[in-house]
Amino acid sequence: PMAFARHATSKIASLEDLEQIRSLGFRGEALASIASVARVVMASRATGAAHAFALSAEAGSIGAVEPAAQPPGTAVEVDDLYYNTPARRKFLKSDATEFAHCEAVFTRAALSRPDVTFTLRHNGRVAARFAPTDPAQRVEAALGPEFAQSMRSVEANGVLRLTGFAGSPAYTRASRDAQFVYVNGRFVRDKLLSHALREAYRDVLHGERHPAYVLFLEIDPRGVDVNVHPAKIEIRFRDPRAVHQFVFHAVAKGLSGTAAETPVAIASPLVTGSSIRPRADQAALGLAQPVASYTAMFADRGSSAGAAAVKSPAREDPDAADAPPLGFALAQLHGVYILAQNQQGLILVDMHAAHERILYEKLKGALESRAMNTQKLLIPSTFHADRVDVATVEEHGPTLSQLGFDVTAISPFALAVRAVPAMLAEADAAELARAVLRDIREYGASRVLTERRDELLGTMACHGAVRAHRALTILEMNALLREMEETERSGQCNHGRPTWYQMSLADLDKLFMRGR
Repeated sequence: PMAFARHATSKIASLEDLEQIRSLGFRGEALASIASVARVVMASRATGAAHAFALSAEAGSIGAVEPAAQPPGTAVEVDDLYYNTPARRKFLKSDATEFAHCEAVFTRAALSRPDVTFTLRHNGRVAARFAPTDPAQRVEAALGPEFAQSMRSVEANGVLRLTGFAGSPAYTRASRDAQFVYVNGRFVRDKLLSHALREAYRDVLHGERHPAYVLFLEIDPRGVDVNVHPAKIEIRFRDPRAVHQFVFHAVAKGLSGTAAETPVAIASPLVTGSSIRPRADQAALGLAQPVASYTAMFADRGSSAGAAAVKSPAREDPDAADAPPLGFALAQLHGVYILAQNQQGLILVDMHAAHERILYEKLKGALESRAMNTQKLLIPSTFHADRVDVATVEEHGPTLSQLGFDVTAISPFALAVRAVPAMLAEADAAELARAVLRDIREYGASRVLTERRDELLGTMACHGAVRAHRALTILEMNALLREMEETERSGQCNHGRPTWYQMSLADLDKLFMRGR
C-alpha cells in the first residue's frame, strides 16, 4: 500500500543521502499523483516467487493487496486518465499529439539503457520495440541509419566523464528533436550544457540548423542538484564553468576529426577500389603528374621555406590502396568547382568554401598560439577613411598587430596598410583592413578578440580565400585537396555550408541506367 501513499516512497534517509542521489525518481509522489486522477493497477512479482501481488488505486483511495498472475517484474496500468477532473481532460491534445509525447519519453528511456528491452504499444499494436544491444546500435534503432552513418564517437575522461555520439556537422536538423543529454543516467534539458554543445558546433552549422547528439555525462552526485524541478529534467551544477568547458572541449575534439568527410545527406554506399577503373581518355587529363612536385599555393607564405610540400602518394593513382580520400583533381568547372576522382567515384569541391575553412583554421591556430606571421607589402595599400576609422587605428594599434596588420594614418582622412597576415597576402589589403576595422568599431577590441573572435576570423578567411573564376592549375587544385585532408572540419566552411560532394560510381551508373 505504501507505493500509492503520499510522502512514503522517499529513498532519502539522511542529509548525506541528499547529496548522493543516483535514483531517477520523480520529485514528489508520482504514483500517488497519477492515482488521484486515474484508475491505476500495479502488479509485481519477484524472481522466484510463486505468484505476483496486485494493488489498485482510484481517485486517491487505495485497495487491498491481492494475489495476481504476472510474469517476474512490475507492470503499472493506468486507465481513464482525468476521468474525475473533466476540466483537465478537455485540455488534452489530439490522440496523435499525446502519443507523440509518449513516444518521446519512450525514446529517451530506451536510449539511456541499451541493455534493456523496450516495447511501445499503441491501440493494441507494437509501435516500437528495442531489443538489448550495444549503445551504437540502440542509437541507430532510435534515431535512424542516417544519423548512425554520420555520428562521431565522443569519449573524454577526467574528474568528469563524457561518452556518447555526436552527429557530424553534415547531419543537421530543423529542430532540436534529436538532442539527448543524460547526466548520471537521467535525461536533462540544461541551458548550460546546451550552450556548451552549441558552441562546439558553432562554426560548422549553417543558418538556423541544429546538431544531433546522444551524450552521457557522469559526475559526482555531490556536484549536481537534481531537485530543481519536479520532473528532475532541469538541474544545477556546483561548478558550471568547469562542466561547460569539459563538455565543450570533449565534443569539439570529437568533431575535429571530421576533416574531409562526405555530407551525410548525399553520401552513397562505397564501391570498392577494385571495381573502379579509369577510362582510357582520362590519361589526357594529367593524372600521371608526380604529386611530389605540388607547390603549396595555399600554404602559409610566412613559413621559412616559402612553399611547403604537400604530403601525397608518389603517383596519382586514384585506385591505389594508399590513395588520398579526396583523390586527384581532373579539372576546374566554371572557375568555381574542382572535379576530382577518388576510389569511390567523383568529388565536386567548392574551392572558395574549402579554402575559406583552411584559412579559418590556420588563422585561429595562429591567433591562439600568438604566432600570426605578417607579410609586409611592397607598396602600401591606401584607402580613404573617416575620422572614426583613423581614431580606431590609433587607439587599437596593438589589437591590429595581434591580428597581423600594420595600419597607419597618413592623413586625417586616409589610412595605409603596410602589412597583413602572411596567409592572406593575396587578399585585397584595403578591403580586408576595412572589414577588420568595421568589426572593431562595432564591437570593441576586447570583444573582437574574445566572443566575436570566430566571426572576425571568418570574415578575414573569406577575404583571403581563392575567388570564383580564378583559373587554377592541376597542381594547385591537388594542393588544395591535400590541405583539405589535413584540416579539421574541412567538410564545411565556417558558415556551415558543405565544401565538397561525393558522387559514387553507383550513383553515376544509375544516371546512365547501367546494369539494368
